[in-house]
Amino acid sequence: MGLLFALSLLAWGMLSQASPLLKAGLVSLVAVALLAIPAYLSGDPAEDVAEALPSVTHAIIEEHEEAAKIAFAATLVTGVAALAALVIGLFKSNARWTVWPVIVVALLAAGTMAWTANLGGMIRHTEIRNGAPVPDGHDD
Repeated sequence: MGLLFALSLLAWGMLSQASPLLKAGLVSLVAVALLAIPAYLSGDPAEDVAEALPSVTHAIIEEHEEAAKIAFAATLVTGVAALAALVIGLFKSNARWTVWPVIVVALLAAGTMAWTANLGGMIRHTEIRNGAPVPDGHDD
């Protein structure tokens, strides 16, 4: 959600050519990257809990864990790119060009986060997994 919020600020800032919005979006991306650290580190304790749940396999947890590593790395790269754009903006009066690469990286990070969230949802919600049994009907 944080990536989408920051991307919205950046898009609005680029369209309106408002430097304060661009700075707010870049700072938001740095904050999202920093907040991704404790979220990622909560994975191992969550794995211990999830492994004890019925109908949860180690394979589905591992798939989510591997996706989380990629999403975490993409989010950190986004934060570093946003920080670099902020620093360049301090020394150059017209550094809007630095925002476009940040937007591209942030979109990629948002995509990896969405995929990771989908895989995480499959851990607990067996009904959305491929091959999940379809209910026969309702007991009305």
